[in-house]
Amino acid sequence: MTLEKLKIYFINEISGQYSETESNLLFGIFVEKYLGLNTIEQRVEKQLKLSAPQMEIFEKAIMELKSGKPYQQILGETVFFGLKFFVDENVLIPRPETEELLELAIEKIKKNAGLRANFSVLDIGTGSGIIPIVLRKHFPEAQISALDFSEKALKTAQKNADFHQVEINFKHQNYLEENLTEVYDIIISNPPYIAIEEEDEIAASVKEFEPTMALFSPTSNALVFYEKIAKDCGKNLSANGMVFLEINQKLGKETAELFKNVLEEVHLLEDISGNERMVWGRKTVDS
Repeated sequence: MTLEKLKIYFINEISGQYSETESNLLFGIFVEKYLGLNTIEQRVEKQLKLSAPQMEIFEKAIMELKSGKPYQQILGETVFFGLKFFVDENVLIPRPETEELLELAIEKIKKNAGLRANFSVLDIGTGSGIIPIVLRKHFPEAQISALDFSEKALKTAQKNADFHQVEINFKHQNYLEENLTEVYDIIISNPPYIAIEEEDEIAASVKEFEPTMALFSPTSNALVFYEKIAKDCGKNLSANGMVFLEINQKLGKETAELFKNVLEEVHLLEDISGNERMVWGRKTVDS
């Protein structure tokens, strides 16, 4: 089969799951991954004939796409903040909202004149390690730690750190059950915040293929992680330290309220879609 005919076949086969625009984009992504052809080369090489082994790879990908499996998991990688990251069934696929959280954090950190060059960071619930790795890329002198309850997720995170040649202090820890022992200048987190009653609102493919422990609050209280983080800000966040959180859009005001007794500044921000998605705050010298 030629590349041109494969494209027609590929798009037709996944038409039940994806729009034509999405299908075209996916075809380009898979061709670049499997055949090493960029967008321009794909247009030039329309009559390229695929071998039987190459066709088998595409047939397998089509079957998995039709099952609802995220294309990032099929490829084993994704792009986040302009960087390549490995992903698998043990970690969440990075969302655009988390890019917004990082953009906010990077901006505020750069403007915080009170921070030393080797400021310390803690990422709570690191998953694939995208947050600490991006921060380390922007702040090479920072001392960055990241914890997660899932040992499998931490293996993926370490793989990503090794790929990007950055040093992150990854820790296996049950954050809700164990106390922090150090003081940090920056605490950042995108913890599990979906309430169990919201389960029906989550796409079936997300629930089937992504780790539920990274999505849903472990208790009936969707704010349980934020309550612990707010408490820890009292003793484990340095003077002039900052907190950056991705939150449940339905619980924005409730989340922000948790931090008003421990931080001088508390801000509830909307994401690009207009949803209340981020809370950030600053602790002062007198706190």
